[in-house]
Amino acid sequence: MSQTIPVTMTVNGAQYERFVEPRLLLSDCLRHELGLTGTHVGCEHGVCGSCTILFDGKPVRSCLMFAIQAQGHEILTVESLGTPEHLHPLQAAFQEKHALQCGFCTPGFLMTLVPFLADNPQPTEAEIREAISGNLCRCTGYQHIVEAVHLAASQMAQA
Repeated sequence: MSQTIPVTMTVNGAQYERFVEPRLLLSDCLRHELGLTGTHVGCEHGVCGSCTILFDGKPVRSCLMFAIQAQGHEILTVESLGTPEHLHPLQAAFQEKHALQCGFCTPGFLMTLVPFLADNPQPTEAEIREAISGNLCRCTGYQHIVEAVHLAASQMAQA
């Protein structure tokens, strides 16, 4: 018989309470319990960055956390960024600069870059490459991602 523990967390501005097994990963809770499938699960070892979310404003790998660790915390997933009609500047820049191909890694990149750009509104190419160094992409070669970050930064500065 498995034991469940109540967990209350705020995700994308909404409060959720779920009863979860202590070993349930936060990534699995977001995807399977809350239906937020934008958080992708790649390596399940924290290496690829696809499962990156914002946990109290900081990017973290949700596959390395248990859902019970989210008790009382605020989480933002890629679903919080924009809508198809009103994309977040990073999403629009990724689209414009062809910074995604299969798209599997994109949510992790976006959630890594949102706080990065908030802290570094005019990043250099080297700073961008350092910021994304923990996110793996098998399709793009990264140059288009770097260009998209520059574009988003300039558009966000003008707004």
